[in-house]
Amino acid sequence: MSIVFRGVRSASQLFASGFGAAAQHRFYCSDHSRSPPASVKKGMTSEVEKAKAAAAQDQSSDTIFGKIVRKEIPAKIILEDEHILAFHDVSPQAPTHFLVIPKRRIDMLENATDDDEALLGKLMLGAQKAAKQLGLAKGYRVVVNNGHHGCQSVYHLHLHVMGGRQLMWPPG
Repeated sequence: MSIVFRGVRSASQLFASGFGAAAQHRFYCSDHSRSPPASVKKGMTSEVEKAKAAAAQDQSSDTIFGKIVRKEIPAKIILEDEHILAFHDVSPQAPTHFLVIPKRRIDMLENATDDDEALLGKLMLGAQKAAKQLGLAKGYRVVVNNGHHGCQSVYHLHLHVMGGRQLMWPPG
């Protein structure tokens, strides 16, 4: 369950193709009852580094999600209407992991305005409809990463929706 990139077989190939942190966007959730293994800590560190690098870039520039909206990059689409697009994550962190994005770019939740109220509601309802379509009747988690401390590495607002297994609490 991931975005399909023709001719690309690994996340490192995506990085080499210029998609970088955006195409390798990851999320990690720990139950904090034990220390994460070194491999997970390394992944967490790289996500923090990706988020810092993304925050330092021009936030008005195009993103991989804009290219997906314009169908310049194929994605495994779950749900689409005139306002939103839901598609499987390229690097799933749960048995079911998809993203819901607005077609009109908002760079981050922090910069949403009162004029975006209806669109933000459509994102949440899109997450609910796509989760139902994928059979996540037992539950799922919706996450928004905002800014570099929130590990946002793609500056196009997006909801991560994860499910298909028991998720732990607290996250992050």
